[in-house]
Amino acid sequence: MAIYLDSAQLDDVRQARQLGFVAAVTTNPTLIAQTGRPGLDVLRDILEMTAGPVFYQVTGATVPRRREQAWEAHQFAPGRVVVKIPATTENMPLAAELAAGGVTCALTAVASPAQAYLATQVNARYIAPYVSRLTRDLGDGVAIVRDMARLVDGTPTEILAASLKTVDETVAALLAGAHHVTLPLDLILALGDHELSQQAIAQFNASLQEA
Repeated sequence: MAIYLDSAQLDDVRQARQLGFVAAVTTNPTLIAQTGRPGLDVLRDILEMTAGPVFYQVTGATVPRRREQAWEAHQFAPGRVVVKIPATTENMPLAAELAAGGVTCALTAVASPAQAYLATQVNARYIAPYVSRLTRDLGDGVAIVRDMARLVDGTPTEILAASLKTVDETVAALLAGAHHVTLPLDLILALGDHELSQQAIAQFNASLQEA
């Protein structure tokens, strides 16, 4: 299980790199738009700043355009760029084609166990369910992740849980079978802190002062 940074901000990438335990960076069109820069420029900079995988989403209006964008991104760093493709029936053949050609693919916005099952059939390396959004719209995003995990078990397809809002939700997704989580920097930082830990540290420090 690995922790990924969900951000296109270069300052976030620098901070995450210094933590020593963030394995990859995920981006999406919204995050890239917030930078005000061309997406491929952002991708190039993140690749130069990190050693792990970087996820980049295609946005073309047609399958041929998405195919072109996928190969363009892949060629920046074959083996490190993970091409994100929206999970639709129309895009499943594209994912299969790209995977067969050596492009690492992630199906994103996966919302149902059925889509997760199809992802295994087209050899997608990752599926990305938006857990908090699924809870909001369907009632229990963690339960949906649990069902997806049963379907991808024993296949090369891994679950990258996204749209996680709290530490508890992150842990619940992992316990439900997510292989990895992608989180904004503030949530990554929150994973390592707990009120009881701070209380124990304060007690230790008080004991030292009394000695």
